[in-house]
Amino acid sequence: MATGPAVADISDVYCDAHDRIKSQLQMRMGAELQGRGMRGPDSVLEVWIVPRTGDWTMVQSYANGRSCVVAMGEGWEALTLPDPA
Repeated sequence: MATGPAVADISDVYCDAHDRIKSQLQMRMGAELQGRGMRGPDSVLEVWIVPRTGDWTMVQSYANGRSCVVAMGEGWEALTLPDPA
């Protein structure tokens, strides 16, 4: 039987207090917050990058202090956006 790449389903989403997720990203992985934006009236989406490896993690944070890792990957490439003129 052939197997394909592992696919995470919604039950694999990791949630915890925002401070704990932030600490794990910074201390264990060496990740740095690259950017964030509002996803709705009560949630923020953050992108964390590990500069030395290019690994990235997307975290959705909620107003109640809870956060969830919603996506992870590798090969992050920072783009320079043109100046809006």
